[in-house]
Amino acid sequence: MPLALLALAISAFGIGTTEFVMMGLLPNVAGDLHTSVPTAGYLVSAYALGVVVGAPLLTALTSKLDRKRVLLLLMALFTVGNLVSALAPGFSTLLAARFLAGLPHGAFFGVGAVVAARMVDERRGARAVATMFLGLTLANVLGVPVATLLGQQVGWRATFGVVTVIGLIAVAALAALVPQLPAERKGGLRREAGALRNPQVLLGLLTTVFGFAGVFAVYSYLASMMTDVTGLSPSMVTLVLALFGVGMTLGALIAGPLTDRALRPTLYGALGALALVLALFPLAVQNRVTALAAVVALGLVGFATTTPLQITVMDKARHAPTLASAANQAAFNLANAGGAWIGGVAISLGWGWTSPGYVAALLAATGLAVAVTAGVLDRAAPAGSRVVAGRGHLPPKAGGGHLTPKAGGASHVETAADRV
Repeated sequence: MPLALLALAISAFGIGTTEFVMMGLLPNVAGDLHTSVPTAGYLVSAYALGVVVGAPLLTALTSKLDRKRVLLLLMALFTVGNLVSALAPGFSTLLAARFLAGLPHGAFFGVGAVVAARMVDERRGARAVATMFLGLTLANVLGVPVATLLGQQVGWRATFGVVTVIGLIAVAALAALVPQLPAERKGGLRREAGALRNPQVLLGLLTTVFGFAGVFAVYSYLASMMTDVTGLSPSMVTLVLALFGVGMTLGALIAGPLTDRALRPTLYGALGALALVLALFPLAVQNRVTALAAVVALGLVGFATTTPLQITVMDKARHAPTLASAANQAAFNLANAGGAWIGGVAISLGWGWTSPGYVAALLAATGLAVAVTAGVLDRAAPAGSRVVAGRGHLPPKAGGGHLTPKAGGASHVETAADRV
């Protein structure tokens, strides 16, 4: 794997840390800025809103720029957002800073996923994307627990100061390791936007929203489940979050090679396993041992869905994948916000702390149904109207290399989608 993937993973580590750490620091921020915890919760929503707005907007604005320059600009904006967060004099400024820090999130992962796939052989594209996302999973194993502890002991401003330093390191790594990768000249933004009208791309985005919403319907209330139902002490919550991160890391490592081998079967299997784990989660949390095992399993199967979901959208928009890839990151954040809201509704109705598990299982099952429907429609479509990975025009790889035409003049490199 190219060293450039390390730079992308470092960037993902910083982004993942700042995205999730606020959940553990809300009481500290609320107390320091003289507001309530529910009001401080708007800081989480502000970041998610920044992701949803920034993903299509910044991708469109940078569509004609060299991909390396785009990555550097996005990571620089992320770093500034975290620096302003660390120095924010009041709640309103911090709210705006969180929105600013969230703006480049979706666009960075959208562009980064395309860059990662372009730098390796076609057969290793999913593994390259999974390597970048590995930084996000490691953020949940190391970054979030350590940053939360730092914020609790030293102050929440120190946490965002450290994330700012990580952002600077990521900028330096991107500048040193990522090669120059020109943007697609043919079609430009109109072509990118046109890819979003592909029914298969839209079904892929819908799969992401429903499939991944189940993860956050449970994750958002994990701390309360562990303390109020399982009986763990509040000090154990950091360990629980770290175990979730361990599961995420395992899921990312497993999903990459499987997605390269068979895209749709991996997606179906991951979503089916996720629905099963979520359905069993309310039972598992009744016992300490099974609860901790279920947390690892949830992280594993939950994050095993992310690589095939991302590759599915990129594959079906392969002639113009950048905007679709960024839109999928916005879909992930819609899933985060929607899942948390639906889980909260279940609890507010008096169904109990474990009720989000059953609602989440239904969401994951819905995502699986959408994915299967997309697969059936794709198989039924006339061969000439399908977007089949590996056939026709493909973006040039890093260094300006191109595919070698087969006999008869058609370029073809078999990918996971061809073998479905």
